[in-house]
Amino acid sequence: MAQTYRIFMVEDDRNFGTVMKAYLEINGFLVDWIKDGLQAYKRFTENDYDICILDVMLPNTDGFSIAREIKENSPETPIIFLTAKVMKEDVIEGYSTGADDYITKPFDSEILICKLNAILNRHMRDQEVETKEEYKINEASFNPVLRVVQYKNDEYKLSPKEANLLLLLCQSENKVLPRETALKQVWGETGYFTTRSMDVYITKLRKYLRDVPGVEIINIHGSGYQLRTTNPV
Repeated sequence: MAQTYRIFMVEDDRNFGTVMKAYLEINGFLVDWIKDGLQAYKRFTENDYDICILDVMLPNTDGFSIAREIKENSPETPIIFLTAKVMKEDVIEGYSTGADDYITKPFDSEILICKLNAILNRHMRDQEVETKEEYKINEASFNPVLRVVQYKNDEYKLSPKEANLLLLLCQSENKVLPRETALKQVWGETGYFTTRSMDVYITKLRKYLRDVPGVEIINIHGSGYQLRTTNPV
């Protein structure tokens, strides 16, 4: 089954945003459309996204600031600017934020889809180069490239953050994974809200592994978490 990608789109023009969202969804993408630039980064942290499409001209803020915030805390997330700002200095600033492309309006919608797919495919290949291993968690298996946990006839598709967190736990199996290490590597920052978010993700991972004999994820008070595996009797 083909991969379904989730797009984080920031666009304050309601007419253009409505058309863009519908067009992207017709082409098989899932789209979360954010109209308020000031709330953009907060909304970004509430989900896992495969790519961002950002307008530049937004009320009370701008797309460059949003891009920098995203890249600072989630550097692996691809970004495309889709904007009416065509000046050379704007294009340069857009790329300086770490964006993968800068597309000016008006544009060819079919070319946009081609660029989205090219960036996403390249991004997925880069991830596969970094990690190709499969981890055994007693009788379960975890494929960090496909982001899949499998146990007997059950198969769970993990979000990017869930997979990254489980990968860190597997790499430190039966050892303590420091909370700060996980927060910085998966979320890019430490803080109250990211800590609470990680607790939610740990609960999800426990649910995926709850039926696997001899496997548990333990909260080490004041330190972090431990993926503990023991030989089931």
